[in-house]
Amino acid sequence: MDTTAIDPSLPSRRVRLIGRARRRARWLVENRARILALVAIVAIAVGGLLHLLGAGAAGDDVWRAAVAVLAVELSFEVVRTIVVDRNLGVDTIALVAMLGALALGEELAGAIVGLMFTGGAALEVAAARRARRELTALVRRAPRVAQLRVGDELREVSVDEVHPGDVVLVRTGEVIPVDGAVTSGEAVVDTSTLTGEPLPVTLRAGMSVMSGTANAGAPFEVRAERPARDSAYAALVRLVREAEAERAPLVRMADRYAGIFLPVTLVVAGAAWLLSGDPVRGLAVVVVATPCPLILAAPIALVSGLSRAAKAGIIVKGAGTIEALGEAQTVLFDKTGTLTVGIPDVQEIVAVEDMSRGEALRLAASVDRYSAHVLGEALVRAAQLSDLDLAPVTDIEEDPGQGIAGTIDGRRIVVGSRAFLTARGYDATEVTQASVRVGRGSGEAHVLVGVDGRLGAVIVMADELRPDARRVVDRLRAEGIRHVAMASGDRLSVAERVGHELGVDRVYAEQSPEDKVAVVRRLREDTALGPVIMVGDGVNDAPALAVADVGMAMGAAGATVTSETADAVITVDRVDRVADAVHVGRRSLHIARQSVLAGMGLSFAAMGVAAAGYLPPVAGALFQEVIDVAVIINALRALRG
Repeated sequence: MDTTAIDPSLPSRRVRLIGRARRRARWLVENRARILALVAIVAIAVGGLLHLLGAGAAGDDVWRAAVAVLAVELSFEVVRTIVVDRNLGVDTIALVAMLGALALGEELAGAIVGLMFTGGAALEVAAARRARRELTALVRRAPRVAQLRVGDELREVSVDEVHPGDVVLVRTGEVIPVDGAVTSGEAVVDTSTLTGEPLPVTLRAGMSVMSGTANAGAPFEVRAERPARDSAYAALVRLVREAEAERAPLVRMADRYAGIFLPVTLVVAGAAWLLSGDPVRGLAVVVVATPCPLILAAPIALVSGLSRAAKAGIIVKGAGTIEALGEAQTVLFDKTGTLTVGIPDVQEIVAVEDMSRGEALRLAASVDRYSAHVLGEALVRAAQLSDLDLAPVTDIEEDPGQGIAGTIDGRRIVVGSRAFLTARGYDATEVTQASVRVGRGSGEAHVLVGVDGRLGAVIVMADELRPDARRVVDRLRAEGIRHVAMASGDRLSVAERVGHELGVDRVYAEQSPEDKVAVVRRLREDTALGPVIMVGDGVNDAPALAVADVGMAMGAAGATVTSETADAVITVDRVDRVADAVHVGRRSLHIARQSVLAGMGLSFAAMGVAAAGYLPPVAGALFQEVIDVAVIINALRALRG
């Protein structure tokens, strides 16, 4: 038996060879433009050297071969654009120029056009890598393992094996792998990668911590609240991957533009040829008409906007979203949790009958702990902070969103809105007068407490405005936003008081998730008010975010459903970053258009000079190279603040 036929290392060796081949193929794809540009540079240099040595024919052959190779490579891209995108594409003009140079014996001009195109593509790739640095850093930071506490032991596991309720140790310098709450002592957390804030944040036990931030202090433990795949950071990573794959509408416009520009170029070139009788003059027109400024400037400027937004703690899905931010005319805010902190608190307890404030809070919290309403949770929290003993409740009856009733020690306790108490036989006049007598601050809600048919107390609840909410409206108007509105599920009086304090143009109150979608659609249909940015933080905002031209989620609290639906996620708990996002979009789009118009203006001027016979093909190709470099440098200004 031939034992050499059985080699246990063969499977692993085959795997290594396949892996090596895949890495090489990936490297070739990623560096394709750079390799082709190097081919053009070497060919131009070798051909020029041969001409200097007196071997002009051999030099021409080198240039001719290089142009042929580059033209074949470019033709594949042209065919793909025609077949897949069903348009001629901007590459077509460059291909026509190179083939024309071969046909007319202008090999050097063809080689320079090849260098112009491949070099421009290489510069675009390099600029895009530079611009996406912040986004790429987010993906690379994604934690893969976690230190899971099992009894008194630590076990290193994949982050996918961490489940809600598990306790994870985060050592100094490590990236926090899951969304959760700090369970041990204090935690010093570096949030700079996600929020752009340079100073670390100190968190006490029980406070929430977001995955993707880093431990900047002593080791601490986190109790996971959701699986790692559902964490806010995982949602951001998916958003970044989408951003890396998406092409901006302005970039796609370049291909549509070629369908018009190519025939115009050929007409001008043909006219120059017919009027002069010299086909080389027509070739010169085509050479300087190669629209590299439009190919390069728009994507570089818009991708640079992605990077600039990431530095400010705003993760944007793609360059198309940057463009939409730059064109937006309306911003529609959700109220609770977006313009307000989203955590209502007991501001005041006004006793109506012979009932103490503590007793009113105890009875209300005892009944409301069986409700999932956010005001009920706030009442229970306030009672616990006051060390009140909650009583057992029977015969519970709830009208979701309106109120809840139950029996405590034989007394029927009703907690809720005026309408809820009135529907259960309480005197409407008494209920209304009691509610009107109490304070009327912004974002105020009144919870009425009734005992056996008589009103006992009114509990005033309030959700405070964010400190930065008051200036975000003014900043948006300064950026050119025409219409700023607010949509809220709260009753009209509460929503209007908040809207008046902020200075918004319109308030939409008592809005269900379906109503918010309808509002966004109406605004989008108004040509004077679109495109529309919708800003929200909760799961109920997700449908409206999906319908808006730009859905922007307040993702610091980890609302992953909202983050998945949104086009942009604000990772820092600050609503004024909406104005930052609009500013980045405006500036990036302005620079993109500025670069395109300047570059194309120079190209049109050069076409006229070439048609008049004052710019031969080689000089025209060199002039176009200068234009390319200029527009790329200008487009990269979008990286700066």
